[in-house]
Amino acid sequence: MRTRTTSRRDFLKTTAAALAIPSFVPSTVLAAPGRPGANDRIYAGLIGAGHRSKDLTKESPADLKLVAVADCDRRAIVDYLATTRQFPASIVAEKCSQYQDYRRMLSQEKLDAVFVATTTHARVLACIHAMQAGLDVYAEKPLTLTIEEGQYLVRAERKYKTVFQVGTQQRSIAINNFGSDLIRGGAIGKVHTVKCPNFPGPRAIPQWPAQPTPPEMDWDLWCNQTELISFSPELHPNLGRWARFRPFCGWLVTGWVHAFDQIQRALGTDDTTPVEVWPEEAEPNGRVSLRYASGTLLKLDMPEDKGPRMGGIFFGEKGKIEINRNRLASNPPELIEKAPPAADKSEYASVSREHIANWIHCMKTREQPLAPATVGHRSTTICHLINICRELGRRLQWDPVTEEFVGDDEANALRSRPRRKGYELPEV
Repeated sequence: MRTRTTSRRDFLKTTAAALAIPSFVPSTVLAAPGRPGANDRIYAGLIGAGHRSKDLTKESPADLKLVAVADCDRRAIVDYLATTRQFPASIVAEKCSQYQDYRRMLSQEKLDAVFVATTTHARVLACIHAMQAGLDVYAEKPLTLTIEEGQYLVRAERKYKTVFQVGTQQRSIAINNFGSDLIRGGAIGKVHTVKCPNFPGPRAIPQWPAQPTPPEMDWDLWCNQTELISFSPELHPNLGRWARFRPFCGWLVTGWVHAFDQIQRALGTDDTTPVEVWPEEAEPNGRVSLRYASGTLLKLDMPEDKGPRMGGIFFGEKGKIEINRNRLASNPPELIEKAPPAADKSEYASVSREHIANWIHCMKTREQPLAPATVGHRSTTICHLINICRELGRRLQWDPVTEEFVGDDEANALRSRPRRKGYELPEV
């Protein structure tokens, strides 16, 4: 399916050469060829070549071919390609193009789609650029750094008609969906309380001594929207350490958004969020509670390393159901006696495979995938509400329709952050 009009290619190349961050336009504007057909192979690019990208490669079906990879650290690309060549059935093309700046990849390659597996603080801008280039997107989680970014993605998804799949793969696990459907169907009656782990939030960056930036590294691009600080190996390439710090991520609150996404799926609240959030303890990572408009309480009051780390325990009038990744339990036990078996978790058939297959299917049919940006934004908003509540240390009222804190300018200011010049979100 890798065909593009000459005018489109010329336009993208021109803007890439002229601007630090190119302005893309959707394929519908430039009359690009149609989307992939049912039997077409999809040609994809990869933005961000870290650890999770290798998992995505192992888990992608054969009708997707990865033909280009971009990472601001050229060493990561070398390591990624060396690793994926060892996979029994790699989807990576033998002559895979390499780019340090993903914007050049978007302008020069003939792609149908991209995986965006960058750091959290760089993810949304890369997604927007890909959508403006007319590509479908699989975005890893955490989806956003701020509530504003999520609102922006939802508008872009709607405008560009992108098949956008968020990497909350539990929505493609049969046993998880069975448990969710039981709850939504009233198997335990009205749910009055949901309990999940009390995930820790991010912290400030320590003052590390400055070190020379490696020659293979575009550190300006890595810092992206955040302040351009001195390079430190404590941030990169250490696996995931950057996610502990507030400028770059929401740490485990957003990192384990799977739990909140699972709760949203089971409660049938994909189109809304809680309306109130408050701290239960006056501590940086103290317990937090939230309330939905229905009255259902969501309580972060279990140890972070205990219980359903990727889900929650749902308490209803007639019993309880516990949903975790690929696991299900209930009281009374007969509630789940007809549950499907757990998904195969062998090395080359993990629980993400079906989720990526759903994305590919939807690219070919133009159906909505199981975890579009609209759904991912709502789940991630819960994470942001928790972090903002902890930061301010007080009860907050939230309007899910206007997506504003009610009568609270200080809280509303935390829905967004200043972005460094050159990394602003473009017009949608």
